[in-house]
Amino acid sequence: MTIHVALLRAVNLGQHNKVGMHELRELLAGLGFTEVRSLLHSGNLVFGGGAATGARLEASLEEASKKRLGLETDFLVRTAREWKTMVTDNPFPDEAKSDPAHLVVMFLKEAPDRKSVAALQGTIAGRETVRVKGRHAYILYPDGIGRSRLTTALIERKLGTRGTGRNWNTILKLRALAET
Repeated sequence: MTIHVALLRAVNLGQHNKVGMHELRELLAGLGFTEVRSLLHSGNLVFGGGAATGARLEASLEEASKKRLGLETDFLVRTAREWKTMVTDNPFPDEAKSDPAHLVVMFLKEAPDRKSVAALQGTIAGRETVRVKGRHAYILYPDGIGRSRLTTALIERKLGTRGTGRNWNTILKLRALAET
């Protein structure tokens, strides 16, 4: 059985896109997925089953959440195997150990081209560092995320694709859930 990790973009931020994790778990269970679990209240799900993967699975979950929950948001889904590769491919292993809260992985709908990545790197005004590998942008925020001008909106605009980020602590917790 394939295990999936799904991240929802921009849910439960203030009054924006409010949804309970129990509602999301029930939605996925109702769609036939098994062992549905959630982490935190920010739209992190781990579940098993299903024949569809990748963009087809994301579109299916987006459509179902809109229809059944009135929730319009992006789902970014990776298999447990893809998740493990994303963790292994981290270009900042030292920072992942010493300051995991300031290391963010942005999960992207599509892999950006080199020109877009260069354009993003050219806009960095602070001490942030970005490395992109496929559909993942690894971002170091040494001075904190809240003060940075390297925002999700800027990253999406420069890379030409939508995404959602999670810090390294959450990444590891979701890996543990996907492996159990």
